[in-house]
Amino acid sequence: MLLGFGLSGQDSPADRTQALERELHQQQLASKDWGGLIRYGSDNSELPTPAKGENRVVFLGDQITEYWGRGNSQLFPGKSWLNRGIAGQTTDQMLIRFRQDVISLHPTVVVILGGLNDIAGLHGPVSEETALDNLISMAELANANGIRVILASITPVCDCFTKGVARQRWQERISELNELIEKYCASTGAVYLDYYSAMAKEDNLKMELTNDGVLPNDTGYRVMTNRAEQAIAEALKKK
Repeated sequence: MLLGFGLSGQDSPADRTQALERELHQQQLASKDWGGLIRYGSDNSELPTPAKGENRVVFLGDQITEYWGRGNSQLFPGKSWLNRGIAGQTTDQMLIRFRQDVISLHPTVVVILGGLNDIAGLHGPVSEETALDNLISMAELANANGIRVILASITPVCDCFTKGVARQRWQERISELNELIEKYCASTGAVYLDYYSAMAKEDNLKMELTNDGVLPNDTGYRVMTNRAEQAIAEALKKK
């Protein structure tokens, strides 16, 4: 299922074709390596262990995470914080690679952002509770390995650039899953990273923060950067 992430009504036919070809390529790779273990395998093997006193942070997620830093809004320049996002992944795929792409890297903190593709039904129907179960499993693995956990809210979407109603249903389910994530964090002491409230207006992604209604643009990522830095600072204070 191609969801057209990164496409907008303002793109040229050539741009749209290239974007769809990229998604098709990702789908073909996913069919051979469903968990995405190949994507960062070499990078992980070449990464040294954190230096003494270094607070390494790993960002685990889907396309919202992977595309962070590709534009003019860099992913925390000058910091030893790692991007381990894979476009198109659902939370069960993220769980499969959690040991390789998080635990083996010995971070102090992990920032987990996932669930949008579950809600979009990328690999079939998935309930909010099932997505939450996968997020909880990742959090428990992190806790068992002494890694401090930040669970992020799913970012909002909108039909700003398309004429359809499918994303309106996504939006309702995003709000429901975010509520479950927030409650879990409150009950366990994990840090809840609230991207949603900073990026939504009347339960829709603010138009100035996106070019396609799903992916943040540079302005959107700057909003996320501020929120993420605050959450990481909070997590580092925890013992």
